[in-house]
Amino acid sequence: MSLPAKRRAELKAFLDQKAERYNQPDFIPNDPICIPHAFSNPADIEISGLFAAVLAWGRRATIIAKCRELMARMDGAPHAFLLNHSEEELKGLLGFCHRTFNDTDLLYFIHFLSWYYRQHNSLEWAFWQGMQSDSASVEGGLIHFHELFFSLPDAPQRSRKHIATPARNSACKRLNMYLRWMVRSDDKGVDFGLWKNIQPHQLVCPCDVHVERVARSLGLITRKDSSWQTAMELTGHLRQLDPQDPVRYDFALFGLGIEEGFAGGA
Repeated sequence: MSLPAKRRAELKAFLDQKAERYNQPDFIPNDPICIPHAFSNPADIEISGLFAAVLAWGRRATIIAKCRELMARMDGAPHAFLLNHSEEELKGLLGFCHRTFNDTDLLYFIHFLSWYYRQHNSLEWAFWQGMQSDSASVEGGLIHFHELFFSLPDAPQRSRKHIATPARNSACKRLNMYLRWMVRSDDKGVDFGLWKNIQPHQLVCPCDVHVERVARSLGLITRKDSSWQTAMELTGHLRQLDPQDPVRYDFALFGLGIEEGFAGGA
């Protein structure tokens, strides 16, 4: 649904200001994105970023601490660990747990990523191969990634809950956040812009509880559920404000929710 012109102008002015405020380097240290920012090698950034996104559940300080623990267990070099680990080194991962993500899940993630990176240099291909056209959203890419991720014969059924897919009507908030990190590129230094095939205009806004609450108060979401359609509704409205880079407003909505306790009124 198209926003009325006056309301669109008001929202754009308000959210542009907030995006500028929160899309800054001082956003990094207290957010899970600090985990991939500890690396310079692109593959290490991709791998640590995927784990940071998948584990982004709960208090940010706890998420960051658990991700740092995991990176330490992988000798501070995740790509090298995937390609060169021994059976004995895999035992060092046993006992890792964050919320419902346990060492059974972790060992399968390591197994899949080891298999994948022995064939490809970048994880972008795993998403991009599922996208049908330059104008398509990342929906097909997320579906393809889920199918590929669990295509190995020994994939545990229990681990499927940790990789969301629009095919199950999930909003895919953590994977959409990961894609934002990997795809978006600007002069602020927060997102990485490593991937060049997927474009910023194809991204879908991550819908966590803070973003959803603020977006509903601003009239950017009218649906009552937390689904893929809800994420698409929000992103469609954000594209009316910035067709080329709609998810930069993720910074504004998240910052308003978690930093300002925003209750409406723009």
